[in-house]
Amino acid sequence: MRGFSRFSALSDAVLTLSDFDYDLPDELIAQAPLPERSASRLLVVGRDAPTDAGIRDLPQWLDPGDLLVFNDTRVMHARLYGQKDSGGQVEVLIERLTGEHEALAQVRASKTPRPGSRLRMENAFDLEVLGRDGEFFVLRGPVDAPLLDLLERHGRLPLPPYIDRAAAEADEERYQTVFARETGSVAAPTAGLHFDEALLAAVAARGVRIARVTLHVGAGTFQPVRVENLAEHRMHSERFQLSADTAQAIADTRAAGGRVVAVGTTSLRCLESAAAACGDGPLVACSGDTRLFITPGYDFRVIDGLLTNFHLPKSTLLMLVSALAGRRRIFAAYAHAVAQRYRFFSYGDAMFIPARMKDSDEV
Repeated sequence: MRGFSRFSALSDAVLTLSDFDYDLPDELIAQAPLPERSASRLLVVGRDAPTDAGIRDLPQWLDPGDLLVFNDTRVMHARLYGQKDSGGQVEVLIERLTGEHEALAQVRASKTPRPGSRLRMENAFDLEVLGRDGEFFVLRGPVDAPLLDLLERHGRLPLPPYIDRAAAEADEERYQTVFARETGSVAAPTAGLHFDEALLAAVAARGVRIARVTLHVGAGTFQPVRVENLAEHRMHSERFQLSADTAQAIADTRAAGGRVVAVGTTSLRCLESAAAACGDGPLVACSGDTRLFITPGYDFRVIDGLLTNFHLPKSTLLMLVSALAGRRRIFAAYAHAVAQRYRFFSYGDAMFIPARMKDSDEV
């Protein structure tokens, strides 16, 4: 892997996958949450050296009149185990529900299931294989019960692939944010996992407002980028929704001179996707599918700052934060986080980027 000290300049002509690689010791990948949500560390990325803090210190880095935007999606019990009608073992990970009884899913089996075949899931219900849609299988559940209800009753919480254990009872609470309400994700909006009621109260006491969006995180967020030239990468699709109330809160914050701070890359992608959907007009309520791929050189239209966890090497999310803060600055912050033994990924520590920044030698 590329070390932090080996740094090549970027140009607007070529962005490569190798430009976003770094070394991460396996022992820094958090395998379980801390006993308290708000006990995590916080690395604040400034224009100079990063600052070590704790997530409970976040209010002091916010200004009265700022707006925090959370993703209120809720993680589905999207992982299922069962057998094909031939008897072979099968694992299904629902990517998204496409109707009351149908879904797109990843299917792992010794032999690819054929259209028309049935999968007996959790010894409880059948899924019929209708065909393929790109890399996903199109599945249909029983007509006498909504598929989401069956998932919630019989499915399992889908922890990320870098957590090398099965979901435990504690994960049922801790891998959901305290404000989760719209079921539809296969992964948690992990920056939001740091917030408990005490931290939310401290944010409110600071004079910071809160708004919500919904972006249902797909399993594609964990899929590796398979091309070296990033211009050839096709982003996975995710469903988003922006309400009229949140659009108005953003407009009010802007008018008063406050910052719009996204809690997590999913909130950021929702807001920027909504702005793209609105074209040159003002931000208004909207919903749709997004494949927004944010890399250095992107012109942010809505957000000013970001609270986020640390991201995988060569990931699209590492590219996103590099677009917001500058790649040199992000890689310096990650090197600091590794040296100081921060905890990485979903159950790990957090990073706060308080403003848009750009290195002078980058796009």
